[in-house]
Amino acid sequence: MEKLEVSERRACRVLGQPRSSQRYEALRPALDVELVRRLHELSAENPRFGYRRITALLKREGWRVNRKRVQRLWRQEGLKVPQRAVKRRRLGEAGNGCQRRVATVAHEVWALDFVMDATADGRRLKILTVIDEASRYALSINVTRSLTAQGVMRGWSAS
Repeated sequence: MEKLEVSERRACRVLGQPRSSQRYEALRPALDVELVRRLHELSAENPRFGYRRITALLKREGWRVNRKRVQRLWRQEGLKVPQRAVKRRRLGEAGNGCQRRVATVAHEVWALDFVMDATADGRRLKILTVIDEASRYALSINVTRSLTAQGVMRGWSAS
């Protein structure tokens, strides 16, 4: 209308669009505001519940809502179920039990990593890397076609 300087009636007729839809302004019902507040409360009380279980709780409380409406509001508000924390394995209480060590100085904690690759002719390459956790410096990179347990110990102890 502004660009071609035509009336609303003529522009809507050319587009084949009803004038009522051109003038329509969606109003967020007052009920939705209260529902969104309750959604936030329930998601704070039950952080592991998604919109489906929250819908069930709302219905039990007497709200007249369906799953799709709750899902739409849930997404509009940016509510999400947080990722589940990964459980760490127990380390054991024995004197010889493993302990997780955090590197604070160089040469305190080393990490071993095995990498497999192939050359252009399809033959395998086995790579053993030894990295210092504190400095992130590669102490050793051993590349071979055959890597046995004794080879790993030799490569690791040589560093």
